[in-house]
Amino acid sequence: MLRDASQRSQHLLTGKIMANPSRGRLVLNHSTHIPGLIPLLERLLKQEGIQTITPGVIGAVRSHSPKLKLKISVPIRGGFKAIARQGKTVQEVFILTSLSQEVLESAIATVLAK
Repeated sequence: MLRDASQRSQHLLTGKIMANPSRGRLVLNHSTHIPGLIPLLERLLKQEGIQTITPGVIGAVRSHSPKLKLKISVPIRGGFKAIARQGKTVQEVFILTSLSQEVLESAIATVLAK
């Protein structure tokens, strides 16, 4: 059940939204994600200071990464762009947050270790 008008309008614009009023939200506007990425992002949303996480474009790369990795790429307005990698697949992840890059990298390391 969508709680307010902003959630309803966001749902109409982007498709699925996984939201919790006390935490940030995960926007799922693509049908394909790297295996294991969504549960990782859901755990990352539990960190204080993260407002929105949006997985983006998925693609292929030459090199192989056996384990799922999430690395901060560049700062964007209101947060950071990250790159998720597993196998020969790469996916952009946009994270809107008030956290500094160092604190966000630490939160990602904690979530990846679980």
